[in-house]
Amino acid sequence: MAIGSTRVIPAAGRPRFGIRIREWLDREEFLGPLFVTPALILLLLLVAYPFCMAVYFSLSNAFIGRPSHFVGLRNFINLWQSDAFRQTFQNAFVFTGAAVAFKVVMGISLALLLNQQIWFKRLIRGAILLPWVIPTALSTLGWWWMFNSLYSVVNWSGIALGIMDPPGPNWLGQRYYAMTAVIIVNIWRGLPFFVITILAGLVAIPKELYEAAQADGAGPVARFWYITLPLLKGVLAIVVLFSTIFTFSDFNIVYVLTHGGPINSTHLFATLARQVGLETGRIGEGAAISLYLFPVLAFVVYAQLRYVRKQVM
Repeated sequence: MAIGSTRVIPAAGRPRFGIRIREWLDREEFLGPLFVTPALILLLLLVAYPFCMAVYFSLSNAFIGRPSHFVGLRNFINLWQSDAFRQTFQNAFVFTGAAVAFKVVMGISLALLLNQQIWFKRLIRGAILLPWVIPTALSTLGWWWMFNSLYSVVNWSGIALGIMDPPGPNWLGQRYYAMTAVIIVNIWRGLPFFVITILAGLVAIPKELYEAAQADGAGPVARFWYITLPLLKGVLAIVVLFSTIFTFSDFNIVYVLTHGGPINSTHLFATLARQVGLETGRIGEGAAISLYLFPVLAFVVYAQLRYVRKQVM
């Protein structure tokens, strides 16, 4: 029907835009990319782009205020001439190895305890999660106060219990005590991740296996060694993988407590990279320090993920 020179399309034949949107959203080939696109954009902007820039800077002699030139692997090779870097390389493996080992043992122990029927189990679970919930910088400042040489709560408690001689150790001012302090705080911070994840794995183990083993005369140690531990291998591999990566790249704890001191005894790759790249302006060397362990960690990730895939299959 036409009115004057204007043609009116009947309502029944008019295309409905809302219906077309619903049809598109019902298609998997359209809905999948739509949901993945925001995450992909974030990964490109916050992960891929900074990583590519770090690789570019690490292969150049970039310095604040002057043009950069390509130097290849010279930054990575020249780092071994620095005493601070060699000390940092050693610190990173000592720090990560000790912290992850303690978190594995303590995480399994606490998870086994919380898997039993005990009083105030929900309250204990909430208390264990507190170190993971509190902001890292804020909680580390509390530990800094506890380890402070002038009014250290740790020293006061140790002296009161008779296990320390007055005035107590200078936790943040002596080499081995400082490393011990940052390891303790990292264990306290990362332990909830181990406990909750391992506890989820324990809950998934069928109780019939324990009942059958107990009926056959297996004790608690035998049940743990032959039932619990084998069935937790996949979970433990994933937890150890993530914890190793997070511990190697730790920054906040060391920076707030010791700033890498005393005499570079607690420097990690992240703190040394900040000091060299930002405080001294040698951006190329700082980027090389931050990326030094990338091939090693990539190999560790590949090996552990392959191990987990074998366990699952």
